[in-house]
Amino acid sequence: MARIAGVDLPNNKRAEIALTYIFGIGRTRATDILKKCDIDLSKRMKDLTDKELESIRKEIENNYKVEGALRQEISQDIKRLISIGCYRGIRHRKGLPVRGQRTKTNARTRKGKGKGSVKLKKKNPPKK
Repeated sequence: MARIAGVDLPNNKRAEIALTYIFGIGRTRATDILKKCDIDLSKRMKDLTDKELESIRKEIENNYKVEGALRQEISQDIKRLISIGCYRGIRHRKGLPVRGQRTKTNARTRKGKGKGSVKLKKKNPPKK
């Protein structure tokens, strides 16, 4: 199993697909990386030579932010938005959708499960 950017990539998959297991690399970026390294897109991970794997590693390290560094940058961006108090930061703080989606209905993923209306019990009902 090849290990790139701290992620074990599956041997039986095509290199183009296997690279998408790395956070921050999708299909388009994976194909770009393989083209820059002059590697056939249909080649399987188990068929790649050590030299090819090393060229992929260097390409990713030198030109892209992936995994921990990317997650940290995203987290810092959100913290910055919250600290300056802009609209997007307030939406992040409140746990509401940030990009203008409606919230009267839907938005369950972002808002969480609703509380609903709860009927309160009276402690001592008045005697008649």
